[in-house]
Amino acid sequence: MNRRAALSLLTAHVAASPLFAAEELTGPINVHEFEEVAKRKLHKLAYDFIAGGVEDERTLQANRDAYGHWELVPRVMVDVTNIDTSLDLFGTKLDSPIIIAPTGGKELVMPGADEVVAKAALKTKTLFCSATGATKLLDDGEPLNWWINGIGQPTREQAANFARRTEDSGGKAIVLTVDNPYQSNRDRNNRNRFDYGMMAKGVPKPGEEIKPVNPATPAMWKPHTPNLTWDYIDWVKGASKLPIILKGILAPEDAELAVKRGADGIVVSNHGGRQLDGVIGTLDALPDVVDAAGGKVPVLMDGGIRRGSDILKALSLGAKAVLIGRPPLWGLASFGQPGVERVLWMLNAELKLSLGLSGQTSLKTVTRRLVRKRA
Repeated sequence: MNRRAALSLLTAHVAASPLFAAEELTGPINVHEFEEVAKRKLHKLAYDFIAGGVEDERTLQANRDAYGHWELVPRVMVDVTNIDTSLDLFGTKLDSPIIIAPTGGKELVMPGADEVVAKAALKTKTLFCSATGATKLLDDGEPLNWWINGIGQPTREQAANFARRTEDSGGKAIVLTVDNPYQSNRDRNNRNRFDYGMMAKGVPKPGEEIKPVNPATPAMWKPHTPNLTWDYIDWVKGASKLPIILKGILAPEDAELAVKRGADGIVVSNHGGRQLDGVIGTLDALPDVVDAAGGKVPVLMDGGIRRGSDILKALSLGAKAVLIGRPPLWGLASFGQPGVERVLWMLNAELKLSLGLSGQTSLKTVTRRLVRKRA
């Protein structure tokens, strides 16, 4: 679909919504500007929860900075009339290497936010990695292509039940977040006296005074799944045939272990800068993890992606696909489902343009020779 046709389709969809005018939706011209709109519309507690990192936010910044010191070296004189962004991933044909990442805080944006994002994923034919797996069928029974994300279960029985439920519900993969044994020390939430229980109590209105019942405090010692080990892979594989993907791998040694222990995929991730501060940016970690995996399993990546050229750099360094977390939430907070669709459309359009301007006709032609690290 060309740009004019895509924009026409999007405009028609938005025009049917009583909430937003088409000209409002097309006002922001990039992801950064969607974030500005979202910041104005969200309560400060909600915005800081989504936008913030941990402690001094060095890792949050490292994710973005990494794209600045990896530079593209485009090829020219290539016929780029047709550009193909499709790929096969775990036996599924995808139109794009962009996947919606699992994110916390959707409940602070609007009621039923996970389902709204799922509908946007279905509309745009985007793979959705959900932290809830709340809905498998949308829009008159058309199946949604989705993965489930979790932080693991403490026992073999619970892990097996989780895997079977996911498979029975139509999920295509299990994504295990492996870098979240404890609640991290998030200064913005601590400063705001954020009450984690409020996410189940409705969406706060901008400027509304919030009285926390159990406010966040510095360095909360709150366990999630501290006993998570490599044995978890065996627990899940013994209960289902779904691929298991480990999200949160940064060390090449862990990539080697993941392959050895039977993981089907890896996501290079530092939890969006929200777990341990001062760790390596994901784009910088990516090449060594890809080398350690040795082509035996697909390596994906998330963290700091805001442009199509960011995605191209990740693909050039060996990522099979990328997960985006905050950008869909900025679209959601700005304009609901049409906003999510618009953000996804923008990133896909920018990726295609970056491929064309780099002399690449498909994802298969993208190699590490397309990027150089600034000296």
